[in-house]
Amino acid sequence: MHLFAENLAVEIGIYYRNLALAHGVIPKVFSLVNAQGDQYLFFIDDLPLDEQDQNAFLAYIVQDHDAICYARGTLVILDNKQRLIEYAVIDKDDPEAIVCSAELTLDLDEKPIVLSEFDKALAPKKTIFFNGLFEPISLSHDKLEDFQGLWEEMKSKILHRMMDL
Repeated sequence: MHLFAENLAVEIGIYYRNLALAHGVIPKVFSLVNAQGDQYLFFIDDLPLDEQDQNAFLAYIVQDHDAICYARGTLVILDNKQRLIEYAVIDKDDPEAIVCSAELTLDLDEKPIVLSEFDKALAPKKTIFFNGLFEPISLSHDKLEDFQGLWEEMKSKILHRMMDL
């Protein structure tokens, strides 16, 4: 597993903790890192696309930026009182993924008040629902132009930084 993938697993947990406890929001998050440490992070909820196009768009970004790893996370509602924040980090060259989960406790107004530590485990990459973003995709010329335009539009609104080793 690449060191960037391991660092990404830690950073996404910290990011979710800050979002949940300081801001009371738990969005669907996506982040990727390339071999030079160039990292992008944004909310999937902000994409003006249906689920099928979202997945194609994410694959386009992963491949266009020659990512070596990516992470995707979300809130899982188990029942009225039990919620989990879960995410997985997929490494391009490793058959296993890092899977992380933390229990979220809400107050009576359903605002986040406690987030447990993220449990981390390795799982076969093939068992992760969104593991295929490294697989080559074929896009029509129009779809490619749409995705390029959307990405250019998004760049000014997303977190972009260099990840340290």
